[in-house]
Amino acid sequence: MTVVDQTPSEPTDARGRVAELHSLREQARRGPSDRATEAQHAKGKLTARERIALLLDEGSFKEVEQLRRHRASGFGLEAKKPYTDGVVTGWGTVEGRTVFVYAHDFRIFGGALGEAHATKIHKIMDMAIAAGAPLVSLNDGAGARIQEGVSALAGYGGIFQRNTRASGVIPQISVMLGPCAGGAAYSPALTDFVFMVRDTSQMFITGPDVVRAVTGEEISQNGLGGADVHAETSGVAHFAYDDEETCISEVRYLISMLPSNNRENPPVHETTDPADRRSDVLLDLVPADGNRPYDMHKVIEELVDDGDVLEIHERWARNIICALARLDGQVVGIVANQPAHLAGVLDIEASEKAARFVQMCDAFNIPIVTLLDVPGFLPGVDQEHGGIIRHGAKLLYAYCNATVPRISLILRKAYGGAYIVMDSQSIGADLTYAWPTNEIAVMGAEGAANVIFRKQIAEAEDPEAMRSRMVKEYKAELMHPYYAAERGLVDDVIDPAETRETLIGALAMLRSKHADLPSRKHGNPPQ
Repeated sequence: MTVVDQTPSEPTDARGRVAELHSLREQARRGPSDRATEAQHAKGKLTARERIALLLDEGSFKEVEQLRRHRASGFGLEAKKPYTDGVVTGWGTVEGRTVFVYAHDFRIFGGALGEAHATKIHKIMDMAIAAGAPLVSLNDGAGARIQEGVSALAGYGGIFQRNTRASGVIPQISVMLGPCAGGAAYSPALTDFVFMVRDTSQMFITGPDVVRAVTGEEISQNGLGGADVHAETSGVAHFAYDDEETCISEVRYLISMLPSNNRENPPVHETTDPADRRSDVLLDLVPADGNRPYDMHKVIEELVDDGDVLEIHERWARNIICALARLDGQVVGIVANQPAHLAGVLDIEASEKAARFVQMCDAFNIPIVTLLDVPGFLPGVDQEHGGIIRHGAKLLYAYCNATVPRISLILRKAYGGAYIVMDSQSIGADLTYAWPTNEIAVMGAEGAANVIFRKQIAEAEDPEAMRSRMVKEYKAELMHPYYAAERGLVDDVIDPAETRETLIGALAMLRSKHADLPSRKHGNPPQ
């Protein structure tokens, strides 16, 4: 059944008006037609209301402006005035906590944004900010409604302005479940997290046809802006999944790790994982030889409650790990070098990834635990010309600006500027621990010996023997495990097996930490 204009006939009494109301609500809930719903399902996509039902606790959704209709005319619009105007807005709960949501209905005008459509989104965003509750957008729209011209474009401006106003105030999560092209793509980019579904969601500023016309490059929509591209190459998407059900389930999980707003702490979950659980396995997971790789994921899983970790940007900039997890039921943000990928060096993308994560944690009162095993910044012409200085400074700025509890742990290598940037004590870490395998220095012993003892090595009868001797001497003098501790740059050298208990105890002590930043309108971070 296709609904063109649902203007009702005039009822004659109160019962008739109530019946009319229920009829209109049913029309709005059903959508434009069964055929449109079938077409949506044929693409492997759910409807807006089906998606909302997956996101929110059963029966909790309260809709806002369900009977809103556009007032535009021309190009045939006056004959098509469906209820909701192509976007479903309202609030409900996730694990009992209030969450606001808007979902594009692709069955109506292809989910395109017009004036009434935008006004509904503006209202629900304002409500989320005022209520101090997370906002989830379920995106499946064809961009601005061309028939409404500049009014549609102005609607996007209102969304962007509210995205910015809500930044760092409430969690904002964008779930891409269909196309998102042109200026519409900037709203997800302004939010805290972006989820995508493979094959059905794409994001790009200019589509394949425009790219082909301007540059001559041939590429598909997924090849240009699909989930895997943005999860692995561009870093636009934080998460990518194979289907909508899994994607939305993970959105619920993420919400469970975040506070409702910047004035609250993240939810605490009871755990049966003992706070004083020893982790002797760590002694075997991490080789003492700094040149041997290992998987930092296994270290993190061993430390946190029940090995349960939600990694952010898992497939982008894999030389650094950013994850949310719990220690004794309390949510923490973990930043860790990954020796299994590029030896755990910091480069442009890793610096950007970690900087944004640190800022997010600081905005939402999530303590930060940093696990160091970093040989330095990645050398190379491409890195220098790409601006590794300013990109690396983003991570430095983020840590220096963070006022949440900050604990750093040095597992093995911590060399040069990368050691400083990765939340060293000198830039404000509240507590710094190290394992007995730590090596904190300006650079590796081999490189340092080559610089300091260059003349002696060159003049020696056996340069290699001399170099070997000088390396051992440098290590013995400046790189032994207790050098930094002796100078107060490490608060304690700990048994790796006791790391979990040490971190939990330190975080408990820091839970009431309060730190004020200087009065200012805002900082001017490196770009």
